[in-house]
Amino acid sequence: MHTLDQIAKIEKLDQKDMHGLLESFPLQLEKSIALTHSFPLPNWKNFKFENIVLAGMGGSAIGGDLVRSYVTYQLKIPFQISRHYLLPNFVSQNSLVLVSSYSGNTEETLSIYAIAKKRKAKIIAITSGGKLFRLAKQDKIPALLVPGRLPPRAALGYSWGALLILLSRLGLIKNQTGLIKEASSFLAKQTVKYQKSTITSKNPAKDLAERVYQKIPIIYSACDYFDTVAIRWKQQICENAKNLAFVNFFPEFNHNELVGWQNDNLKPDFTVLFLKDKDDHKRIKARMEVVKEIIESQKIEIIEIESRGKSLLSRMLYLIQLGDWTSYYLAILNGVDPTPIKVIDYLKNQLEKI
Repeated sequence: MHTLDQIAKIEKLDQKDMHGLLESFPLQLEKSIALTHSFPLPNWKNFKFENIVLAGMGGSAIGGDLVRSYVTYQLKIPFQISRHYLLPNFVSQNSLVLVSSYSGNTEETLSIYAIAKKRKAKIIAITSGGKLFRLAKQDKIPALLVPGRLPPRAALGYSWGALLILLSRLGLIKNQTGLIKEASSFLAKQTVKYQKSTITSKNPAKDLAERVYQKIPIIYSACDYFDTVAIRWKQQICENAKNLAFVNFFPEFNHNELVGWQNDNLKPDFTVLFLKDKDDHKRIKARMEVVKEIIESQKIEIIEIESRGKSLLSRMLYLIQLGDWTSYYLAILNGVDPTPIKVIDYLKNQLEKI
């Protein structure tokens, strides 16, 4: 019997029920619709924003980065993610600053909140509570309160759905409600394939985890739309599976990193994942074929993973969901609980002493 078909072993390792959190992803998207439409938003719909900045770290930033990728060719103003203590100097009273901290206590994000407030930017906080929620309430800043007590990386459905609806309510992008509902329904059907009760031969996530096991995955995708999807794969493999992974994008890495594959002393402990979409630029598709030949000549396996779904939103979410479940089963193969991130907790505790 495959290791990943031993349900008792999976449940023994998965002490915090990450399995259940992954199952809830489609429902989070669905819930984000009502949650955000009922949110009392200031009357900014006709305000002429000059730019948007989302401030956040880790699991609180990835939702914003995914939205940035998704709306790249819809938005008519710049949208930047700030993973830092500081805001870009261009942020002013004409900027929209989305301050995202799931815990509400992220020190980098709280720093940016203070700067944005000082510059009189239009601010919306997105959090489950903590110091950010208290400050926003005190300062009369609108704060969207999302369900708490989840690892930030497991609350992606709330953040992604909420951000899309906020931007549409502000008149910055087209209404996304129908697309989110369609994507949520599509993902709910896919979830059945990924559950622990589905055997490896019929479970794409289990099968992929077995192919990546004891390897270092290198994830490549196109630079538009799917760049952040690839980053999410890397993050989830690192956090859930406690397994190093690396990421880069077409066409940029063809102008530098590609040369590294010429090293004849490479050991075959890499696996390369190509995340592909039917609407990838035709020149990106051509590059993928050439690069595939180069890497395979080094006896490195390439796994090509095609997106699925009707809409761009569904296709992005399909790959996110598959990557999340793959990282979960890779954790089981690695003999670790997917949920705890002890080394990050250690880092935060040490920083509090400085």
